[in-house]
Amino acid sequence: MPLPAVLSHLSLPVIGAPLFIVSSPKLVIEQCKAGVVGSLPALNARPASQLDEWLAEITAALASYNKSRPEQPCAPYAVNQIVHKSNSRLEQDAQVCAKYKVPVVITSLGARTDINDAVHGWGGIVLHDVVDNAFAKKAIAKGADGLIAVANGAGGHAGVKNPFALVQEIRHWFDGPLALAGCIATGGAVLAAQACGADFAYIGSLFIATDEARASDAYKQAIIDGTSDDVVYSSLFTGVHGNYLKSSILAAGMDPDLLSERDPGKMNFSAGASRAWKDIWGSGQGIAAIDAVLPTREVVAKLARQYAESRRRLSL
Repeated sequence: MPLPAVLSHLSLPVIGAPLFIVSSPKLVIEQCKAGVVGSLPALNARPASQLDEWLAEITAALASYNKSRPEQPCAPYAVNQIVHKSNSRLEQDAQVCAKYKVPVVITSLGARTDINDAVHGWGGIVLHDVVDNAFAKKAIAKGADGLIAVANGAGGHAGVKNPFALVQEIRHWFDGPLALAGCIATGGAVLAAQACGADFAYIGSLFIATDEARASDAYKQAIIDGTSDDVVYSSLFTGVHGNYLKSSILAAGMDPDLLSERDPGKMNFSAGASRAWKDIWGSGQGIAAIDAVLPTREVVAKLARQYAESRRRLSL
């Protein structure tokens, strides 16, 4: 199946993952200018009214960029919506997305036909993130246009499936847009994601260590210094299993080896609940490849060089 037009002209087959607290308009704009999809969680905008300001800023900046470079327009941007029932802002944020006709909406933690229909109504597409094949089938049945396969080792909320297993199970029945998330931090890994059947690499942790990211210096340094051994998988913080840096858990006064599990039925994505864990730092297992804080444009350029070299090495 051909890719949707909005995703068919990227400079690199990469979607920047929406990063809790970290993603900002500045990061999104620079990702899009560099030719990859930039994204942010709607819930990063606080108070809720700030989302309107942010989307106005992104829309204006990208329109200005495209006007000055019509021969090489920027990539589209995306907004992540948590569609779980505890997100009391969902309807309000959806209205703001409709106002700006957000080209790509990434939905998480539940698929909703009404949200998908609304996005289609203004001409956007919906990508839904999933951790297994059963959730993937539900998402497509409810009208999602594409899927983000969140495999073992991905930062933040993540599954336990091996990426090869997860992609092949989805590709057995689905030939639409598919992104793969989990430990992708080099151009070679982007090519590997395509080789195993995905259309795009979904990259998060690499963009934490950028000038434009709204991460503290300590968070960025922890990403640079860390390896997969420094990442802990736990459901304590949101009720959904995810990967987090040990150092931030220790700094919060907890033992990373003795974390309790939270009942999935008590997932909570209200403003107060998410802010309570703002200093617990999400991270994927692929961070050993990250060795410096760079401008976003340089990060993407480095990925592109690595991607091209990997293709040459394999004579593709």
